[in-house]
Amino acid sequence: ELLPGAIETLSALKAQGIPFVLLTNGSAYAPAEQAARLRATGLPVEDAQMITPSSVAAALLAARDVRRALVLGNRGVGHALREAGIETLYTGEPRAAEADAVYVGWHPDCGMKDIDTACAAIWAGAKLYVASDVPFFATKHGRAIGYSAAIVAAVRRLTRAPATLTGKPSLHALRFVARRLGVAIHAVGVVGDDPVVEALMAHRGGATAFAVTTGTTSREEWLRQPPMRRPHRILG
Repeated sequence: ELLPGAIETLSALKAQGIPFVLLTNGSAYAPAEQAARLRATGLPVEDAQMITPSSVAAALLAARDVRRALVLGNRGVGHALREAGIETLYTGEPRAAEADAVYVGWHPDCGMKDIDTACAAIWAGAKLYVASDVPFFATKHGRAIGYSAAIVAAVRRLTRAPATLTGKPSLHALRFVARRLGVAIHAVGVVGDDPVVEALMAHRGGATAFAVTTGTTSREEWLRQPPMRRPHRILG
């Protein structure tokens, strides 16, 4: 469901020639599919303006010469990786535990076999990547848990492996956004509803943090945040 003013805001940016992208921590859908879902609600969003953690992961893994990745997630999670020429493997497939990297995304049906395969791959030398380590996110029904955060917590408890975050609030994500926008990071304005996600990412990279109160955080809660999580401007 659209928030009031959403269409008008993006339309105004478009009319003024101010580039914008939408960065979600959701990894269930390929970027083009997610953009199409948003266009169906009336939002003026093009495919290239939609960025998911998998978009960032694909660029990062390709830059690190990863050729084969075990994906803990649905087919949408691995779509951007496949487009980047990375072979994607899933639990139960041959050589799944022989991957160069393990990438964890939206996986509501994750079971112990998935955890077992991911741990085996990591013990064999694979590096661990995760779309989002945010434990909760806002929905119209209230707070919902982040699947990838829960899955990675289990994998790390067993393997002690460090995890590279590809979604918000990672600098990998912010750098990807700046490249897509064609501007320096300090010229980026990050709009979001979560102090430990969008606001923290902006401060880490030297961008400008704009807070909204339509998600997880009220105006009063924003004003109580420590400096690294406090927005430069709160939008009504």
